[in-house]
Amino acid sequence: MIRRARIVPIVALLALLSAVPTSAYLKFGYTIAGQSVVLKWPDGRPVPYFVGTRGGGGVSAGEFRDAIVRAFGTWEAVPTSAVRFTNAGVTDRPPSDNDGVTLLAFAERPELDRTLGATSYTIDVASGTLLEADVFFNAAFPWSVASAGQAGRFDLETIATHEIGHLLGLGHSALGETEVVGSGRRVLSSGAVMFPIAFSPGNIDGRRLQPDDIAGASDIYPDGSFRESTGSVSGRVTKNGLGVFGAHVVAMHLRSGALVGTFTLDDSGAFVLAGLEPGPVVLRVEPLDDGDVSTFIESNQVDLNFRVAFSARAVFVPRGGNIPDVDVQVVAK
Repeated sequence: MIRRARIVPIVALLALLSAVPTSAYLKFGYTIAGQSVVLKWPDGRPVPYFVGTRGGGGVSAGEFRDAIVRAFGTWEAVPTSAVRFTNAGVTDRPPSDNDGVTLLAFAERPELDRTLGATSYTIDVASGTLLEADVFFNAAFPWSVASAGQAGRFDLETIATHEIGHLLGLGHSALGETEVVGSGRRVLSSGAVMFPIAFSPGNIDGRRLQPDDIAGASDIYPDGSFRESTGSVSGRVTKNGLGVFGAHVVAMHLRSGALVGTFTLDDSGAFVLAGLEPGPVVLRVEPLDDGDVSTFIESNQVDLNFRVAFSARAVFVPRGGNIPDVDVQVVAK
């Protein structure tokens, strides 16, 4: 018998993940019987999805469908990922039924005045296999599918690309910078589609995947070349000799400028940065103090009391190999 558990909000899933070490980016998962389980779709067959029959927020049903198809195509085009999708057609079902149908659709949610979209799952608890995922887009917001964006309207393809990342099993990336504006935050820069805060209306930068997004999708659904064509760096983040929980570790490639990030998610402060472009990288370690920590890790144990630090030296990432013991010591603020 397949055991199913409905996991609705993204943040609830992050709470389950908080004790699971990951390799670069943030992958959704949990611990069961002492074993780490990562959420993913079954290998070897395309993920079928349906699109809702209704438009919303100034976007027609046809425009909505086309934008969703383009967003899926963006993830499917990752050359080192084996994930594939099948457009199974349209349906007028709501995007919340536990019915075995993976659906992306508009929903009228005016009470969620800070939520553009959200993804929920049905999973096989024992294995972490994804059985269904539903994505809703809040029709209470003004939307656009204009090729160059439209002032005052959120870009549907950008938000769909982000939510499909969640549908694949990816969590939020901390590669970005924000500033406080009124009661919210405004994005100044973003190094990943999976950054949790949307750009301002009219911006379409999130239609294009960044190295962190590509590494994440490839790590969960690797094709035959991914492990051999990329490398990894591992180590620990420590303060006063003890591991730091919840540190954000970023590898910056010194030639291409590519950024890939991960988190330390156990008490030892251990991390693995996988899917890195071969060549020289330097590591930057920083606290998660730019925004709401629970957006990334639902835990009151996250250490924010340390200064930004860098690896003592650049390291050369080997193709198909790992550089171990690249430890970084941080000091209290």
